[in-house]
Order: sequence, then C-alpha cells, then structure tokens
Amino acid sequence: MSDIRQSLPDRHLPGEEGAMHPRPTHEDPRYRGSGKLEGKVAIITGADSGIGKAVAIAFAKEGARCVLSYLDEHEDARDAGEQVRRHGGDCLLVPGDLRSRAHCERVVEQTLERFGAIDVLVNHAGEQYQTDTLEDVDDDALRHVFETNVYSMFYLTRAALRHMKPGAAIVNTVSVVAYKGQALLLDYSASKGANLAFTRALAASLADKGIRVNGVAPGPVWTPLIPATLRGAKLENFGKDVPLGRAGQPHELAPAYVYLASDVDSAWVTGQVLHVNGGIPVNG
Repeated sequence: MSDIRQSLPDRHLPGEEGAMHPRPTHEDPRYRGSGKLEGKVAIITGADSGIGKAVAIAFAKEGARCVLSYLDEHEDARDAGEQVRRHGGDCLLVPGDLRSRAHCERVVEQTLERFGAIDVLVNHAGEQYQTDTLEDVDDDALRHVFETNVYSMFYLTRAALRHMKPGAAIVNTVSVVAYKGQALLLDYSASKGANLAFTRALAASLADKGIRVNGVAPGPVWTPLIPATLRGAKLENFGKDVPLGRAGQPHELAPAYVYLASDVDSAWVTGQVLHVNGGIPVNG
C-alpha cells in the first residue's frame, strides 16, 4: 500500500500538536472518574492527539486499560500514553496504517496478547482535505479518505468482533458534516455519511448479540487535523459560525464517548448518534 506522503506530496497528513497555536485542551481537571469502565479494555484509534487522546484520558480516569492506535505521530502518542498512565490506566501504543487490513488484525492481536480481551472499540481515526469543487477532488485523495475513514472501520471492527462478548460497545466517530454537508470537504462528508450508515446498520446487526454500536458526531473541534488540512478563511474562521461562537476543545467531546462505552450508563442505547457540536441544528 502506497504511503500518502508519496502519492499526495502537496498535502499534509493530520498534523502534530507541537505545531499548533494555541494548543488544544485534552483534559478537564474537573472531570472525576467513577469507575464506569473499571476493568474494561478499550481500543481507541487516532488516539495520539485531539479527540482520540481526550477519550483515552477520560477512559483511563474511568478505570479502562487503553490501546492507543495511531499512524506515526510518535511524540504525540508518547505524551498521550503518559497522560493515560498518569491517571492510573495501563496503556499500549500501536503505530501503523489502519488502511491496511493486516495492520488492523495486528492491532487486535497485540491487544489480546497484552490484555486478553476487547470490551470497547472506538473507531475515531480520520482524514480530510479541503477542496474548492468536486473537480478538485483527485482520485488519490478520494481513495485515501475512504480507506482511512471507512475501510479501516470495517477492517478493525470485523477483526475485533471475533473477540467481543455480550456487553461490549463500539463507538464510531461520525461528524456533523454527515448531516449538514460541507462544500469544501466533499469526499470527507461522503465518508462520514458512510460512517453514519455503518453505525446504524451494525447496531441492528449486533443487537441480538448484546453488543451495542453508537456514534458521536462532533462539530468543529480544535485538533491537529484542522490546521494540517484546512487553509485560508476556512481555517481563520474555524468554529466561529456555530451558535456557541467557538470551536470545541477535545476534552469537551470525551464524556460522550464515556457515556456510550459504559454499560453503567447506556446499556439500553444502540444505533444512536450523540451530537456534540456547539449548537448546530441537525436532523436525525
């Protein structure tokens, strides 16, 4: 499988936190865990930074052991792992490209070797590129976006499901753009629509097995993906047009993932999507 750096030389991978000004906030010190994920093993993709990192920290506060899957942002991933351990969570870092089915299977294998179980799967890893028109969406970008945002979700979930038992939970990151669309993110919007449909269909498929599947649809959140992939006015005004007047911070999303992962709180919830988006009105 080709490296995105080679096939898309004029684009940037989802960036690193060190280059961001201001830096995003991943932890709310007011958040106190109450054992909602005590003893659980959670795989979290895209966990080196942004929302994925915030989710890992919150999960650790709730007693989970976390597998942090990421591409190659090693410095950010090491910091995420340190934060998880600081809050008492055992942690395994697994770098690699989730567009590869073989790598997705390795993530599952390494999780089982280290922790012996999979109780929660958070499919969060994502990729986007700003384009002005449909004609500007080149084939390489289209393929990469769908391989990262959609194919990886199928590959990893399929591999993990072989080892998930009744009571387990899957939480997929959707997006407000699956409901509202985004003119400058055509391929990304389409991929997120696929994530939404996958979440609802899989929930129906797994209900009789006692495995819940839900999603979180973030609005504009300040993560390394944003300055790495947006430009011009879209970046300068990022988040200012939502009713609450600002972009969200990663830590503001994490409690939604905790709720959906926890069989303490959401045992009777499946096939649903929580909208954490600064007040953007959506249907569905």
